[in-house]
Amino acid sequence: MEETSREAVATAVQRVAGMLQRSDQLDKVEQYRRREARKKASVEARLKAAIQSQLDGVRTGLTQLHSALLDVKDIQGSLADVSKDWRQSINTIESLKDVKDAVVQHSQLASAVENLKNIFSVPEIVQETQQLIEQAELLQAHRKLMELECSRDDLMYEQYRMDSKNTSDMNLISIYFEDVQSLSDELAKQLWMVLQRSMVTVRRDPTMLVSVIRIIEREEKIDRRMVDRRKQTGFIPPGRPKHWKDKMFQVLEHTVSTRIEGTQSVTREADKMWLVRLLEITRKYVVDDLIIVKNLMVQCFPPHYNTFNRFFSLYHAAVSARVKELASEDLEANEIVSLLTWVLNTYKSAEMMGHPDLFSECDINQLEPLLPKEVVDHLLSKYIQTFTLNITGWLRKALETDKKDWHKDSEPEADQDGYYQTTLPAIVFQMFEQNLQVAAQIDGEFKGQVLKLCLKQMNSFLIRYREEAVAYKEEHLRDRQLPPCYVHYMIAIINNCQTFKESINSLKRKYSQSPEPTESDAAIDKTLGGVAKDGCQFLLDEVFLDLEHHLNELLTRKWLSGSHAVDTICVTVEDYFNDFNKIKKPFNQEMTKEALRRVVVEYIKAVMQKRMSFKNADERREGAERMIREADQFSFLFRKLAAGEDTERLCGAITAIAEVFKLTDPTLLFLEVTTLVSKYPDIREDHIQALLAVRGDASREMRQMIIGTLSENKVASSATSQPIFRDIPVPTMSMTSMTSMATSKLLK
Repeated sequence: MEETSREAVATAVQRVAGMLQRSDQLDKVEQYRRREARKKASVEARLKAAIQSQLDGVRTGLTQLHSALLDVKDIQGSLADVSKDWRQSINTIESLKDVKDAVVQHSQLASAVENLKNIFSVPEIVQETQQLIEQAELLQAHRKLMELECSRDDLMYEQYRMDSKNTSDMNLISIYFEDVQSLSDELAKQLWMVLQRSMVTVRRDPTMLVSVIRIIEREEKIDRRMVDRRKQTGFIPPGRPKHWKDKMFQVLEHTVSTRIEGTQSVTREADKMWLVRLLEITRKYVVDDLIIVKNLMVQCFPPHYNTFNRFFSLYHAAVSARVKELASEDLEANEIVSLLTWVLNTYKSAEMMGHPDLFSECDINQLEPLLPKEVVDHLLSKYIQTFTLNITGWLRKALETDKKDWHKDSEPEADQDGYYQTTLPAIVFQMFEQNLQVAAQIDGEFKGQVLKLCLKQMNSFLIRYREEAVAYKEEHLRDRQLPPCYVHYMIAIINNCQTFKESINSLKRKYSQSPEPTESDAAIDKTLGGVAKDGCQFLLDEVFLDLEHHLNELLTRKWLSGSHAVDTICVTVEDYFNDFNKIKKPFNQEMTKEALRRVVVEYIKAVMQKRMSFKNADERREGAERMIREADQFSFLFRKLAAGEDTERLCGAITAIAEVFKLTDPTLLFLEVTTLVSKYPDIREDHIQALLAVRGDASREMRQMIIGTLSENKVASSATSQPIFRDIPVPTMSMTSMTSMATSKLLK
């Protein structure tokens, strides 16, 4: 208390100090004193009121406790009296057992009397109910059925209460009401029939479907009531619970499954497009039925049934089961593609489950896949295997057909630019295009696999194509009169290589997901280049087989005396190249260059073979001038054929050799040979010796000096220009030719 008083005094001092901080506030001291007195009086009044209220509450509580104590004592006394009376009445209660039994019997009899009318009218009600069921008056029939079941169930319940072990009376009641269960089963059949035709019923007579749902809902309520009573009493009527609601969903599920399974109208034997027809019919049925469910059937079912989503799931499950059955069958390649395209693309598209009329009611992204991934992978693997076998057979057949065309008497067809071609590239790439279009319908990854397989098969096919082209050439060499259009079809084979290359690039641009070149691309390019190169070589071989006799006349005595071998060579080459104009670029250009090179090489080879040796300066001059004219002929011809920049250099080799022969002063021979070597650094020592031998006037010492000096000052070959002399052999001089040369010198 003292501490509280001190705190109060300190607080008061602080308040007074706060009010009297300035001198002018001293005038208001009396005012402050009155204000504080009023506050004190107010606080004291509130304290008194609060204390008085607490005291009144305590007084009231004590009074109530006193009253409660008195009541408890009265109750205790009353309980004691009741206990005393109960002990005294035990014997009396036992003596009233007969009365109790009489009361139970009275209750049962009262129930029997109450149901007596119904009991005697059971046969009549059964007959009426049967007629109502036959007339499809299902609601009225169900009401009658409920009356019969109620009478039976009440009688059985009373019997159960009276004597639950008395089975004979129970059996008697069951026998009397045995038709009731038959009526229930008959009514159920009618309900299931309506549900099985629900898609038709909901459009023709939706009230019938509503009646069925109402009956099932009533039975569900009765089932719940009977189950609850069994928990309390242990009794449940026969046939309960009926579970008609569960049965209804089973019927609907079976109906949907049957509808999906019944879409197959034809078999593979009757129609090759049976699967496409089946899938299209299934799609149409599913979409049409779900639209009916959304627009009509939902209104016939209670909202808590979640009708649309339930039917949506049922159709999804039924379609999934059906496509699994189809996937397990021995499907052909085109059927696998049709099935997978439908499953992976069509099913969730706007044409089916994603239809605009259904999209707002469901989320197609929540649907489970129709086919498990392992089944899809198995089908894709099976398709790849079948496709590999098929495409190998197709390519083999296409090549066999093309080979037959090679032996025709008529020339191959030409494209719009006049280039010879066969139908092989078009057939092959039409095959590839069709299969890639089909694969693209499934997904991008599978499309890439099919493209890769096509390119792999293409490479193998081109290897066989090359082998057949070689065999075609060898067959021709056995009899050059056959096949009659050998040159034209070899040109077509070369052109096909360019068409193949363009078609492959087109396929890759259209179907490849990666623009980067692959090992397969390099292999195909190499094989195509090999086929085209072989074809060009075969054609040039054909040309030079015709030129062989005329080439053998070059640099001989007959040639020197006025042979027309070069004229014939030029005419023959030009004639052949009129046909070779039908070869596509770049092969025709490369072939022209190679033809020029081979002509020049064969000409120089004739020189190096030392078929003759000039006897005097006049022969050397005449031979050299003839060589220069013939070089000009070759140059003119191949410029006309557009052989390219190397024409002058190649033909210039003949001219340069002619200059060596034409030289009249032997002392300048070294300078002329040096000029030749500087222009054509790939020329060898044996070439120089052969040239000097043909010239015929170079002494042994001069030859040795020229060769020695050239060996010491050897000119490096240029990497930019194609060598001419490198591949030209110089035959070793036989004894006969040596004797001939010696005789010639002696005569000279």
